[in-house]
Amino acid sequence: MNKRLIRLSQMKNDFLRKSSAHTMPNDPAHHITDDLALKNRSPVNLSMDLKECMEALSLFLNNQFNESLDLLRPRAADSMYHGLVYGTIQEMQAMMTFEHDDIINAGLTMKQAQETCQRFRKKTTPFGKTGADSYTEVEFHAEVCYAECLLQRAALIFLQDENMINFIKGGMKVRKSYMIYRELNNIMQSNTFQKGESHLHLEGGVSLGIGAFNLTLSLFPPRILKLLEFAGFSGDKDYGLSQLREGSQSNNLRSLLCTMLLLCYYTFLSFVLGIGEDNLSEAEAILQPYLTSYPKSAIFLFFAGRIEEIKGNIDEAVNWFELGCSAQQSWKQFHHMCYWELMWCFAYKGMWKLAYFYADLLSKENRWSKAMYVYMKAAFLSMLPKHEARPFDENEVELFRLVPSLKQKIAGKSPPTEKFAIRKARRYQAKDPINLPVPALEMMYLWNGFSVIGRDAQMTEDALNTLCAAESRLHEEPANDYFDDDLCTIMLLKGLCLKHRGKLTQAEQCFVQICQSEKRIKFDCHLVPNALLELGLLYMQQRRGEDAIPILRRAKNNYKNYSMESRTLFRIHAALTKLKAPDSEENSTDGASLS
Repeated sequence: MNKRLIRLSQMKNDFLRKSSAHTMPNDPAHHITDDLALKNRSPVNLSMDLKECMEALSLFLNNQFNESLDLLRPRAADSMYHGLVYGTIQEMQAMMTFEHDDIINAGLTMKQAQETCQRFRKKTTPFGKTGADSYTEVEFHAEVCYAECLLQRAALIFLQDENMINFIKGGMKVRKSYMIYRELNNIMQSNTFQKGESHLHLEGGVSLGIGAFNLTLSLFPPRILKLLEFAGFSGDKDYGLSQLREGSQSNNLRSLLCTMLLLCYYTFLSFVLGIGEDNLSEAEAILQPYLTSYPKSAIFLFFAGRIEEIKGNIDEAVNWFELGCSAQQSWKQFHHMCYWELMWCFAYKGMWKLAYFYADLLSKENRWSKAMYVYMKAAFLSMLPKHEARPFDENEVELFRLVPSLKQKIAGKSPPTEKFAIRKARRYQAKDPINLPVPALEMMYLWNGFSVIGRDAQMTEDALNTLCAAESRLHEEPANDYFDDDLCTIMLLKGLCLKHRGKLTQAEQCFVQICQSEKRIKFDCHLVPNALLELGLLYMQQRRGEDAIPILRRAKNNYKNYSMESRTLFRIHAALTKLKAPDSEENSTDGASLS
């Protein structure tokens, strides 16, 4: 691990030196440098470059990660496609590890790729003022690669800040990226556009950009879109999905990225930020050809496991994740992705020691959030009977006390889930702490894990029994300041279990009880808006949309600055979108679609 960190640090310094050698586009010297580069560079061989980059991606999918990077690295600074793909692979690495060094390296690489693309872009006014016919095929490719660099740099900001407040302020110029994609899309659909030899790859690049923008922005509530300076726009989810499907089904350089974005949407984004609905048959159809072509690809084995996990087939999911770990040993970050999912798989089954085992591995090997991993270790241990021996003689109280000291910041921000864990763990700083009743199940809710549990009758029954036992213990203990908060936490989770068991009236009573206890809740302010959200979803399940809409709007408009607020707002927005209702009565018109 130390050697890998030293290597990453060296790479970071190398990239910093390289990036400092470039002047910014607004610097007058930049244009002189560009002019010299234009005169001295060799002609671009798009066909050869694209073929070599496709070969690099094939190596990547066959778990030959270092060989893939070795093929791309020599030309990453002078070929826009080599630079883009090289940066893309590093960004995938960063998204798997959440390690600060990986994020920094990916950002620097993508910045360098963007500067390379800039050298090949037309040095005049935009398409509309000069005419698309004045652009060469290379200049068209430079435009789409430049826009993709902007988009991927923005994705790194999303990785660092779930609220995405700095999505624009961080200088990613997402609107500029969108404008390029929109213009390219319009031009390519016109009758006058002349297709070049590499048109399939250009078309795939535009499909990726247009699809990613429409799909991603369709998830965002208006309040967050306004923060992102995208007020007046709303993504068209169906159009975005169709563009990504189109891009994934043709043999072009962006097919893999289109496929991965679709898989991420179906197995993560719509699951965690949505309302528990999914389209797993679509995900399976997208995945199967790649799994057939690359049966040992760690990344596709992982997605196969994720699909089975969401379906509630936990044993099958565990098998896929274990296969993913054994498929390769070069990039441990693939293992970390599987460890995280294995942790939750065993937690869903109530196998707390095994869940602890994977949380412990992550706490030692991965640097996304040490506070979160240690909190999860403590949470799983606290679910064990008091008399049962703890692994490695660890004590959950001591682990909880350690959590606040492990707080970290990525680009000035702490992950929202880490903030939540630190706030919950603070109650253990007291000499005689009041134990959290069901911390593992509470954290499971934040990742929408009850949608998984609800697919299996036995897992649902086991979770319900655990909650009922916790409720009984709570009533037996002496009164304390946390009583109402802890009781409402149990009621929220209990209501979900009852809903999945089909006991809808009892589930409704649980959610209503939380709302009626609002004035007595002292610490966990997130409980009421989430109870309202779940009540609204329950009404939707009963086809009571007219009752659900005001409940959801109340959850959205009446509560602010609570833990995990953005995640709740995403889910409220998804519910209102499904009901075809604007997020508020005042906002009764949809924004312009990004199509």
